[in-house]
Amino acid sequence: MSTPIADHATTEGPGATGPLVVTEDEGLAEHLLRLCAAAGTEPRLIRGAPPPRELWEGASLVLIGDDQAARCAGLGRRGGVLLLGLDLDDAGVWVRAVQLGAEHVLFLPDAEAWLLDRIADAAEGAGSPALTVAVLGGRGGAGASTLACALAVTAARAGRRTMLIDGDPLGGGLDILLGGEAARGLRWPDLAGSRGRVSGVELARALPVLKRISALSCLSWDRGDTLTVPPEAMRSVLAASRRRGGLVVVDVPRHLDAAAGGRGAQPAGARGVGPPPRGGGAAPAGGAAPARMRLGDVRAVVRSPRTFGLPAHRIARGLRLELAGELEPEPGLAEDVEKGVPPGIRDGGPLARFCETFLDEVLPPVPAVGGGVY
Repeated sequence: MSTPIADHATTEGPGATGPLVVTEDEGLAEHLLRLCAAAGTEPRLIRGAPPPRELWEGASLVLIGDDQAARCAGLGRRGGVLLLGLDLDDAGVWVRAVQLGAEHVLFLPDAEAWLLDRIADAAEGAGSPALTVAVLGGRGGAGASTLACALAVTAARAGRRTMLIDGDPLGGGLDILLGGEAARGLRWPDLAGSRGRVSGVELARALPVLKRISALSCLSWDRGDTLTVPPEAMRSVLAASRRRGGLVVVDVPRHLDAAAGGRGAQPAGARGVGPPPRGGGAAPAGGAAPARMRLGDVRAVVRSPRTFGLPAHRIARGLRLELAGELEPEPGLAEDVEKGVPPGIRDGGPLARFCETFLDEVLPPVPAVGGGVY
């Protein structure tokens, strides 16, 4: 026989993110409390009566045992209500779920992994997943890393929560382009052992802090000997980055091997963009095919001076890609990099103008996060 569990309460205050658990079933309560502990959050457990309306309306997530479904049905509709069934053979649970306005009916332990992720999302305050933009160069030296940095810098300067992911271990490290190579924080080799779910909030806190742009987090390679990260670790880190919302920019290597595919392959809402080389079209056309398979929406950035003087739209059409825009040369870019000035930070410069136009097109309007340029 299970030992009765005392009512469990979260810390009161606006920062409390633990779910509301409503059940008198001791076995179910124990199971849910264990899942909350595994997700790093502390719930409020209510038994024997409907929860107060302020708790019902303010909880990040509501987990209701089927034994309490009828009592909670009159509390009003809200999102984030999950009904935990107690009897697989009881078809009436679906009727009670409709009356309650529940989003899902779950049965444990079968739904344990899914529910653990949902609890962790609520604890992190996860909302809409981030838009992911993968930047792929047509050849070495095409400027893909510079464009990736400029897109991330532009988004962060506009107040958007932004994560820049360095997916190319041979690129020398995006933190150098951003002037943050000396900043303390985790790099890819430190995360090579990551498995399962990684907290997006904790990941962002552990990455180097860039003095110039507070809303930008950058995960780069270091200058050590580690040049590979297992695909599972790559997937876990990318998933954590996307859960934070905002924008994730990934600098993808041109050759999409298994690990690189893990960096470039994204769910719905991903975009692929990249500058083809100035000379010839066969190489980027061949590279665009696997990118299209993984990303769906792939666009070309044409660098000036144009290839053989052809108009930008004809170059993109020859690559069988939509045109994202034409990028003019940035005066003083090499000198800026030497001084640790991030690409795209010059107001009115060609990089900033291109990135602003592109991001205005692909990013949905969302409330800005705190931070900016210091």
